Amino acid sequence: MTETQANPEIGRNVVAAGITTNYLDQGSGHPLVMLHGSGPGVTAWANWRLVIPAFSEKYRVVAPDLAGFGYTERKAGVNYNLDFWVDHLAQFLDAVGIEKCNLIGNSFGGALSLALAVKHPQRVERIVLMGSVGTSFTLTEGLDQVWGYEPSFENMRETVKTFAFDKSIVNDALVQSRYEASVRPGYQESYSSLFPHPRQRHVDALAQPDEVLQALQNRVLLIHGRDDAVIPMASTLKMHSLIPKSEVHLFGQCGHWTQIEKKDRFISVVQDFLSAP
Repeated sequence: MTETQANPEIGRNVVAAGITTNYLDQGSGHPLVMLHGSGPGVTAWANWRLVIPAFSEKYRVVAPDLAGFGYTERKAGVNYNLDFWVDHLAQFLDAVGIEKCNLIGNSFGGALSLALAVKHPQRVERIVLMGSVGTSFTLTEGLDQVWGYEPSFENMRETVKTFAFDKSIVNDALVQSRYEASVRPGYQESYSSLFPHPRQRHVDALAQPDEVLQALQNRVLLIHGRDDAVIPMASTLKMHSLIPKSEVHLFGQCGHWTQIEKKDRFISVVQDFLSAP
């Protein structure tokens, strides 16, 4: 494994499912695996950079760039679907020596967290789902915009504004960094192939059937911003109605970026959940 300090988005790498996978690994203790969402220009670091320091004080925090995203290798001919992502994640956990972990999944990463718990229940303890996909819902205009992103500075500005309730946090530096990430060589070609039009089918493909959620035995914390324009709050409320050992925390005046817009409360709520008897 190698580690590069020049770019904070690049951490260590291992080969999982034949793919060289970039990941962050910080702290020690019981493993806490953090799975990012599916926005353009996303990396584990971009998604979790503000909260990793707090969680790594108590846990070994491991945050991979999922297959098809960030600095993880993009191979030609890969059929990106939920089964592939779950298999890659399971092999990644093997490669970094994690037998069992708690999970925090953001949006698309939440759907992957649920799928891993369903397919490999012995590997997953508690789950935190944040603005998560997991049930079928009508594709929102916001999610269609995110998945249909075409590279330009202004398109990235509009996409990032979709994530946030407080638009004042969407400054030029943030937009520029995400835009530059979205136009790295080969990135857009890969990204545009992940969730092509028509996109409702991808929402449905990432969802778990109601009876599967009803049978889930993990303790699950569902977190959602009331003003989320990407994933509807109703999706989280439906999951809460189905998952037996679930609880919900809703943030007012908050969009899709609860870990950014409500950072301190997000950390507190999640830490309480993970440490509760």
